[in-house]
Amino acid sequence: MPLRFTFRQLEYLVAVGDAGTISQAAERLNISSPSISAAISQLEAEFGAQLFVRQHAQGLSLTPGGQRIFNEAKRILDSAGALNDLAGDIADAARGPIAVGALSTIAPMVSASVRRSFEAAYPDANVSLREAHQADLLRMLGRAEIDVAITYDLEIPKDITFEPLVALPPYVMLRHNHPLIERGAVTLADLAAEPMILLDLPLSREYFLSTFHNAGFRPTISERTASLSVARSLVANGFGFCLINMRPTTTIAPDGEELAYLPLGGDHRHLVVGLATKRSEHRSRIVAAFHDHVRGRIAAGDLPGMGR
Repeated sequence: MPLRFTFRQLEYLVAVGDAGTISQAAERLNISSPSISAAISQLEAEFGAQLFVRQHAQGLSLTPGGQRIFNEAKRILDSAGALNDLAGDIADAARGPIAVGALSTIAPMVSASVRRSFEAAYPDANVSLREAHQADLLRMLGRAEIDVAITYDLEIPKDITFEPLVALPPYVMLRHNHPLIERGAVTLADLAAEPMILLDLPLSREYFLSTFHNAGFRPTISERTASLSVARSLVANGFGFCLINMRPTTTIAPDGEELAYLPLGGDHRHLVVGLATKRSEHRSRIVAAFHDHVRGRIAAGDLPGMGR
């Protein structure tokens, strides 16, 4: 019996089901909205069933029958992808596109370097990069917008697999001539009365604040920023200290002022950097190769900010 659909039509169906609107699906697939609309109409005609309820203000939602077809379409596409990966495995080569996400505080230091070395090791690979805060990275993994994320072990849901790579202790970032620098290491007791520049990112902020609260201290927050670059400039200009886990390789803030980094004394939770992927029974050849590559670079100690 001849197939009543194409894989491309199923791809469009799944994209619309995930995105909730044809326009967003078109943007993700880099295809025109009319092409997707036509594919959905053709599928509905072939199956003799309405797949979506069209709501003008709220986009599209799957009908009960559409949901069943959507689920099966995803399974078929996953199986087809696994078949392609198997062919790549047989050829013993990692090739094709891979979308990599990185936490916004990690991305500036490692993502471009990892992309360069990975594409040099695998010339047939094509890496695209996304940066986001933790909650958005986890959301992008769940929606299959990225294949893998370089991030911390913060609130990892059950449908995400996290491979830990290196544990990073907290450090204190201070202006280069701050009086506390002479001590060589500082404690939370030393910092409790000092103004704090809070790196205000989802889940990260909770980690930094819990570092104080778990030790029985309350920080004196003077500024909040979601940008590590802004935090570095604020600290370098004497507006307070900042807690970080990844130390930049330079002690120069973006505005040219100088910084210093000191270990935070005491027993505090380390943040674990690792690779997060959507939980699956099958890992594609290129994703497996990317895991091996990043693991190797961290083991070699040549990724900035990843020193043990």
